[in-house]
Amino acid sequence: MHSLDAFASGKLAALEAMSLRRHLKPTRRLPGAVVERDGKRLLSFSCNDYLGLSQHPAVIAAAQAAVAEHGAGSGASRLVTGDNPLIEELEARLARLKGTEACVVFGSGYLANTGVIPTFAGKQDVVFIDELAHACIWAGAQLSGAKVVSFPHNDSDALAELLAEHRASFRHAIVATDGVFSMDGDVAPLDWLSAVCEANDAWLLVDDAHGVGVLGEGKGTAALFPDAVIPLQMGTLSKALGSYGGYLCGSQSVVDFLKTRARTVVYTTGLPPASAAAAIAALDLIEADPAFAAQPLRKARLFTKAAGLPRAESPIVPVVIGEADAALAASASLEAEGFLVVAIRPPTVPAGTARLRLAFSAEHPDDEVLRLAALVRPHVEAGR
Repeated sequence: MHSLDAFASGKLAALEAMSLRRHLKPTRRLPGAVVERDGKRLLSFSCNDYLGLSQHPAVIAAAQAAVAEHGAGSGASRLVTGDNPLIEELEARLARLKGTEACVVFGSGYLANTGVIPTFAGKQDVVFIDELAHACIWAGAQLSGAKVVSFPHNDSDALAELLAEHRASFRHAIVATDGVFSMDGDVAPLDWLSAVCEANDAWLLVDDAHGVGVLGEGKGTAALFPDAVIPLQMGTLSKALGSYGGYLCGSQSVVDFLKTRARTVVYTTGLPPASAAAAIAALDLIEADPAFAAQPLRKARLFTKAAGLPRAESPIVPVVIGEADAALAASASLEAEGFLVVAIRPPTVPAGTARLRLAFSAEHPDDEVLRLAALVRPHVEAGR
């Protein structure tokens, strides 16, 4: 056996022994939050398509029309020939939604954070990150070469102490957090974080991947904190907007600088026309009906009340089980009842906190939400 194969095989065996090996499962997504796996149809509570817009006829039609007119791909980086006119339209729409001067679109949310942070931070700078922030924030900070300092989850007082300790030693400081945390579903206290940043000349970056489209009448987490100063508003097109891609909304100068210096803009192919057109159509639907955007949170709260859990702050609800094998067993028991609720295991979450992560959609029938709550409630009570 080649030494590389031996290394990989040994690692896989160790992960298997800890119930931590992952397996890809081909999944066909259907309208109504339904998926098909291994020939079986399940109601999915493990998808971030919070409004079902990836399956919406208007969104699909917009993507098809874009392919027919512009082709399947962009063909080059945006600075060469890949800056399709639809991307400029999408950027204007996102800036309007977020209330900023400008916007720059990236190929994905991961590419956004791994491009934005190194553009504005280097070896003379410091990046403070909420300990539960998404992996792409950590990756962007590590790529920047800046000093990286973790602060306790959603703790603005601890952040203030760390800024007092470190800020004076560095040229610039970025504070990075999720708006809605993807594994816990809680919301960052952006008002307090903003105040701490403004008092210490730090730039607040908020990853609103799981907030845009579903909170603040669809405008996202920042809309819940109208007085917060957030110069770097990042998000994705791949969740509530039902498409694919990422973006950064900010001032005109910030966006112009990213378009000329962010490596994940300069050195990667532009967003496909279909993705841009689909996101524009999704924005049309969200802006036309804010009550529709509120449905995922309403259904999450219907579930948490029935299951005996704390009131949901977002469409994401965790049910912490503990060990990985127990979480896998709980997931399997729900699948037998017709629900897809994927178990989330370390290292995605800390050791000992493997969980069921439920993501609520506007398409989930209320009676099925309540049936799922009844099945989950014994796991909630066992965890107390």
